[in-house]
Amino acid sequence: MRHAGVLVSLATLALTACIPHVDRPAGYGNAPQRPYRDPPPRRDDPPPPRDNTSRDDSPREDTPRDDRQPQDIPGRDTGEVTTLPAPRPAWEARPVSADAKTIPDTTYVVRPGDTLSRVVDRSGASLEAIARANDLESPYSIQAGQRLQIPGGRYHQVRRGETGIAIARAYGVEWSRIVAANALVEPYVLRADQRIQIPGEPSGGTASASERARAFTLDIDDILTGGEPALASNQAPARPIATPRRVLPSNAVVTAPARLASGGFLWPVDGKVVKRFGHGASGERNDGIKIAVPVSTPIHAAADGVVAYVGDGIAALGGLVIIKHGGGWTSVYGHASKLLVQRGQSVKRGQTIALSGDTGFADRPELHFELRKGRTPVDPTSQLPRT
Repeated sequence: MRHAGVLVSLATLALTACIPHVDRPAGYGNAPQRPYRDPPPRRDDPPPPRDNTSRDDSPREDTPRDDRQPQDIPGRDTGEVTTLPAPRPAWEARPVSADAKTIPDTTYVVRPGDTLSRVVDRSGASLEAIARANDLESPYSIQAGQRLQIPGGRYHQVRRGETGIAIARAYGVEWSRIVAANALVEPYVLRADQRIQIPGEPSGGTASASERARAFTLDIDDILTGGEPALASNQAPARPIATPRRVLPSNAVVTAPARLASGGFLWPVDGKVVKRFGHGASGERNDGIKIAVPVSTPIHAAADGVVAYVGDGIAALGGLVIIKHGGGWTSVYGHASKLLVQRGQSVKRGQTIALSGDTGFADRPELHFELRKGRTPVDPTSQLPRT
């Protein structure tokens, strides 16, 4: 285990050394770069005056100043950077104990009064695994005397606030393997007390160094399917926040809007497409497009939505924003130099969410832009207005 930890640490340091600096919202471990321009008003202060700025948004010297931050004004497009308190990524907020229980393949004879939930508690397997093994469909009706196959394996009981990514890292298993083993589906939000099967050796053998390294390597699909904390039975998903000043706690679950807003998607920046969707000449696959733009170009939300992720947890993409739009649609914005929104924030189509840069493994100052329908990357140019 010690050798595995050393290899993972060395790999992480090597990747970090290749990534240009990203100005993130404060709270990710860096000191704030500069404070808000104005302190927040006290309760006994008079309300701010009306905004009398001209069309070009530059305030006149003889007009009162509007104390609202640009991000707080609906529809206002801004490149202003503010220091924002922000929690760690959700998968780092709640430690996970690798205390899965291993059970053998068995047969269970249903007793009078049994429900499938009671069978789950007695057997130690997951409800979903038992249902799949016995071709049971919701509401999972069973009868006394019925013989149920109990699939053996390692089963982890989820605690409130645990994320799929954190669970995968605790066991040194790729989260995508856990998704496949448990046939998890959208919206991929775990429930407290839910049992999930951990693929691998039932004997609980130690994962190899390479396996653990892969478990700590994130991609977009990992964040979309394993980035949200588990909900308690009486806990509702968080309502989106209106401005980046308020920060959701890491254990709050962010959900997508019910549907994609009308109007479709717009181009996030105005620039030249320098790398297209799909396989390149050397065989590598690009799940989005690369758009060349000068450093600090405002990056706009392609459609209304809720911010699902802000950070630099994927080495290749550097500064990264992910937005859920509803209807299964997600947009991805990478290589940013400054991040201007918070996880759980509601954003409008065309709103500035970041400033472009050359962070991560960018070839030049550029934006990496993706659209996904469910877990499947879609060629963005098929959904964007033709230029």
